[in-house]
Formats: sequence, C-alpha cells, structure tokens
Amino acid sequence: MGADGADHRLRYGLLGAGLSLGAPLGLLLARAVESGQATPSWLRQELTRDPLTYPYVAGSTLLVFVLFGLILGRQADRLANLSMLDPLTGLANGRALQERLQEEQERVARYGGALSLLLIDLDGLKQINDEHGHRIGTDALLRVGAAIRRVVRATDVGARWGGDEFAILAPQTAGAAALRVGERLRSALAEGQDGGLAITISVGVATLDAATETVSIGTLWERADVALYQAKQEGRNRVASFSPSLDTNRARR
Repeated sequence: MGADGADHRLRYGLLGAGLSLGAPLGLLLARAVESGQATPSWLRQELTRDPLTYPYVAGSTLLVFVLFGLILGRQADRLANLSMLDPLTGLANGRALQERLQEEQERVARYGGALSLLLIDLDGLKQINDEHGHRIGTDALLRVGAAIRRVVRATDVGARWGGDEFAILAPQTAGAAALRVGERLRSALAEGQDGGLAITISVGVATLDAATETVSIGTLWERADVALYQAKQEGRNRVASFSPSLDTNRARR
C-alpha cells in the first residue's frame, strides 16, 4: 500500500505539471488574439520582447499545480489505505486479505514455496455480548486484533475477516511454523488477560506447498476452515492443523 501511495503522489504531481503548461500557453494565445497575429515571426518577437514573463508564469504555475497534485495524491493514498483497513481493529479487511491471497498464490505458482493460512474465531462472542454488553464484546475484538499485531511478521497479513472472524496469511511458512504462529497467538491472548474477562480463540491452520500440490486459494481456505471447525469441536481455545482425516470427519457430519 505504501508503494501504491507513492504512485498516487507521482501520478497526481505529474498531472499537475502537465496542467500547469496551460498558463503560459494561455497567456501567449490571449496576446496573439489581442494583436490579431499568430505568425512565427510575431511569436519570435513576442518571446524576445518579454523574455521574463513567460518563464515566470510557467514556473509559478508549475510549482502551484505540482504541490496541489501532491496534496491530492496524498489524500488519494489515505483514502486507498482506509478502504483496505478494518475500521475497528486497524487490521487489514477482507478485501485486502483477498488481494494478498491472490498475489501470494501467483508468487508461489511462479517461484514455489509454501503458503499458510490461519483462520481465527473469537470464542463465544455472542455470549460475551449477552452477559457483559456490546462494549465488552468490542473490547474483546480489539484485544484479539492487538494480539494478532504482536505475533505477525512484517511479511504476514493479519486481517479481520468479519464479525468475530480473523485471519493470518503467512507466506513462505510451512505447516509446523504456521502451527507455532497459532499457538503464539493463543498464548499471547491468554497472557494479556490482566485479571479481566477471560477470552479465548480457536484457530484452524492449513498449508499448501507448491513442491507437492497446486496452490489454490479455494483449497487453502477450505482446509483452514475444516481445521477451525475441528478446533471448535474439540472444545475451543485450541489450535488445530488440517489433515485429510479432518476433512473426512467433517464430511460425515
């Protein structure tokens, strides 16, 4: 998003520079109409007669228009970033997660490697809201978001998928390492209770490795969802990793 923002500023700045050329050209056109002449000889005479005005008009309008373009580009960057963030937790939103999933799928298809996805549910949010009120429920969501930010690496994507659902996308991370990320997240949340309301999470982990199978967003998501379902079935407050047996067990239900 930072690179995109730089592109916004560059594009708007260049646009401003282009628009600024209209000022000296407009002045020249106005004087040509006023004089009733527009011949090459008149043009040479006009530019020779008044050598400072046109550079001054060009330079001053260039400065103003470029600065204005950069300001607009910065605002466009800000709006673009906001459109990719969950307004409550400040994590990436579902749209941003889907875009990164697509990018990582293409990268793995080209260069190989592993891609892991962790799907995370805040356990019992409805019960928390019913027993303690929505303010406490919102605080629980914020605590999960803060814990995700503490455990993700710079290359990972922590996201709020919606409601009480979160996700972590972990590029170049194999199954065992992804499982450790889930356990660190669960532990970080448990350690941050500070005597307040105890909240827990269930985590489903899935990994696809280009060395052994085709990396598909749909397959990765489905397997992580199966693992999350298993974590909840086993009593919640735990991390489960996908295996083919989990898929079979869920199908039977």
